[in-house]
Amino acid sequence: MKSLVLKSLHESLGATIGEFAGWEVPMVYNSTISEHLNVRNEVGIFDVSHMGRLRLKGKDSLELLEKVFTKKIAKTKINFMSGPALALNEYARVIDDEMWYKVNDEEWLGVANAATRLRVLEHLEKVKEEFNFDAEIEDLTERYVMLAVQGPKSPEVAEKAGINGALQLKPLEFKLDIKLGEYPIFLISRSGWTGEDGFEIWVENSIAENVYKNFLEAGAKPIGIVARDTLRMEMGYVLGGNEYGEDPMRFPCAISLRYGLGSIDWEKHGYIGENALRACRREGARWIRLGAIMKKDFSRFVPRSGYKIYVEDIEVGWVTSGTYSPVLERGIAQLYIDSRYAIVGESIKIKDAKGKEAEAKLSDFPLIQKK
Repeated sequence: MKSLVLKSLHESLGATIGEFAGWEVPMVYNSTISEHLNVRNEVGIFDVSHMGRLRLKGKDSLELLEKVFTKKIAKTKINFMSGPALALNEYARVIDDEMWYKVNDEEWLGVANAATRLRVLEHLEKVKEEFNFDAEIEDLTERYVMLAVQGPKSPEVAEKAGINGALQLKPLEFKLDIKLGEYPIFLISRSGWTGEDGFEIWVENSIAENVYKNFLEAGAKPIGIVARDTLRMEMGYVLGGNEYGEDPMRFPCAISLRYGLGSIDWEKHGYIGENALRACRREGARWIRLGAIMKKDFSRFVPRSGYKIYVEDIEVGWVTSGTYSPVLERGIAQLYIDSRYAIVGESIKIKDAKGKEAEAKLSDFPLIQKK
């Protein structure tokens, strides 16, 4: 199991350390609910160094990305991010959903999910060799610490911490080689995975602790990975292994994800998995990803992955992810439901492993109303 560079610092801040995708990560510092609400209302800082950080260089880098991903990567402007983009296998199941940063036409930086980083590296290398692309693929994951400063007050905290020009960054814009006070920052982007304003930062391992402490002194509170999960659930963001994966016996075709955000460009042709994806589109989606919010009388019922979904006495789907929403103060879920029953606003029953039933309402994403 891998350890984060800042593990000792997290422990000194009171973090409970646990395992996620083969990494020891800070799960919670104080309480998940307080950390969650701090990000929604103030500002928090996550250590997300378990995520993969990749670099492509070479004259065919763009062609390689276009071959692998469903989104038209070429539309990306220099110093902006492209994504989320889906990498598919030949069955139109999702290998990973990723963000790619355009440095120039021949250099790109990427963020892969922790559990699929090695699979993505293998896939990129395989495609590169198969199509004889001139591109160098580099894994930067253990060279840089990755931090995420998230919340409505993140711009003022970033400025206070010493990052000049943070407020001028547009959504999904990034800058390379800037300063945070006296410390060099390799990359800062206006991005995140919480539904709030924020910044993601790549910094050399040797100075990462100083940079992290700068943000604490500027007013950010440390946030654990459990709150990161509850935050993404309220927004309806997907997680590999839960909402998507490569096994066609377990996961529906990528079209069923209803990922949105331009992740699939139907005018694009020639990417891996395209034929199967278009076949799914012509045939029509059997399963649809939706959200569910527990009804008031069942607010303490927390859905979990694998729980079955019923309409009347008919099993019509299954829960992929579930948690308690600190904003809604009740259980919420992401689920796949038979498209014939996928009617937002309709009531469903969720049955746990012991047969206990609870009522919920089908909802579209996000599951909370942002101010």
